[in-house]
Amino acid sequence: MTTPEERDDELEAPRPPGLPEGFRIEGWEVGAVIGSGGWGTVYEARAVADGTPAAVKVLPTGSLGPGQRAALGELVAREVRFSAEADHPHLVRTHAVCTVEAPELPALDGAIALVMDRAEASLRDVLDAAEAGGPIADADRVLRGVAAGLAHMHGAGWVHGDLKPANVLLGPGGEVWLADFGLAAELDGTHAHLPPLGTLDHLPPEWWSQRTGTQGAVVRPTADIWAFGVLAHQVLTGGLHPFPGATARSRSLAAQTYARGTAPLRLDAGLDEDMRRLIADCLAPDHAARLPHTAGGVAARIDAATTGPHRRRRRWVPAVAAGIVVLTAGAVAGAALLGGGGGTQDDERDHATPTPAVTGPSTPPAGEIPEDSDVPEALRPVIARAAHRCTDEEITPALLAALIKAESNFDPKASRPQSEEYGIAMWTPSVFRAWAIDGDGDGDKDHMSPPDAISTMSLYVCWLDQRFKQAGLPKKDLPALVAAGYRTSDRTVIEERGVPERVKPHVDQVMRYLAEYQR
Repeated sequence: MTTPEERDDELEAPRPPGLPEGFRIEGWEVGAVIGSGGWGTVYEARAVADGTPAAVKVLPTGSLGPGQRAALGELVAREVRFSAEADHPHLVRTHAVCTVEAPELPALDGAIALVMDRAEASLRDVLDAAEAGGPIADADRVLRGVAAGLAHMHGAGWVHGDLKPANVLLGPGGEVWLADFGLAAELDGTHAHLPPLGTLDHLPPEWWSQRTGTQGAVVRPTADIWAFGVLAHQVLTGGLHPFPGATARSRSLAAQTYARGTAPLRLDAGLDEDMRRLIADCLAPDHAARLPHTAGGVAARIDAATTGPHRRRRRWVPAVAAGIVVLTAGAVAGAALLGGGGGTQDDERDHATPTPAVTGPSTPPAGEIPEDSDVPEALRPVIARAAHRCTDEEITPALLAALIKAESNFDPKASRPQSEEYGIAMWTPSVFRAWAIDGDGDGDKDHMSPPDAISTMSLYVCWLDQRFKQAGLPKKDLPALVAAGYRTSDRTVIEERGVPERVKPHVDQVMRYLAEYQR
């Protein structure tokens, strides 16, 4: 199968050029690059006088056009002003603002340099190195620090505007700092205005439907609450985003689909109940639904959930045995969980389909795999669990079984070396890694493992189903369209408004198998 064709992940200006190590900016000597963002580069640094460690953010201006230079000036002024006004142990401090004097480096001459607290790493660095499926080290402390810093910002009348793991810094003494206040905006009543910048993975769904006026895009504190919900889910699951997709753009599309009420919210099944409810509240589908959940309230709930004698421990649930917790947009808006208490999708199906009180063979529920089918018995529960993690009605065990039969005839060692496709679901390894799920709970994700490959297939085709619904393709054709998308890509199917001719024989085969399993 091929990867979805997506565009850039972030909305930002071109990255600035580098600065040589050992270069001096007034009383500071810069070292290696430790990070970069939309407008500048951050270097490790030390004070020439006494060796005090620091970080220096360098923001070049020479290559910018007049409009970009003005926007950069506004970002710098906003960051400096906020740092001067909002002093808090969980907000990184800006100690000095300098000008780079480097006539021998025209691209950097006149650049603005901000001298700030020095961190050991960003939360993004930690998540990149973490193993998916469990909380990062000191997850509780990190979340308490982020929430406390955000609550202080909102209490002081400011919105961060770009809360994400890269903008959470971890200091050498266990400090947790919110950073990068270039997009921080002072509230004017209930909202503020920002340039149309930000990170797609952490923007709330309403951002996409609002217009950008002469003052910029409207931003409210509830945008930070949404971003915190995404960040908290990542911290507690080793980096897993709460919305499916291989790229930030595809994940943002999935978030919009959820916000429109056409797809449920799926949270990691192993989350502690209190944190799962908190994240669900933060990810309420629109501004109005998130409005009751203030940063101060979120901080208090995190303190209660992570400290004291009544602290709840995270429930460890193997992925192969547990569904993904599913919430509809309406249920999240009302702060309610399915079944009133964290039931999985498997629970929902078990309760909705009681076992008939008869003996002998029985007709399986619609979409389930019949007992007399050719699907290997050992694979049937694996396929069923994987399919049940998707609440879109088209993604059934029967459809997954038909897809697998057409791809590999249930052979876990199948391969097409010429197209680099391997295993029971015929994954291209590089594409598998972008979507991978640990389906057998062994801590590994292997495209040659049937549980891993099938669970990941279910996630991907569930996303395809949602994409095609969003694109307005005929609902009656969705199983065939999903089969086509798995062979090509979401964009190819959407652009052709149906099954591409070149994969029609394969799709017809899938549909024949599906008809057999649904007889």
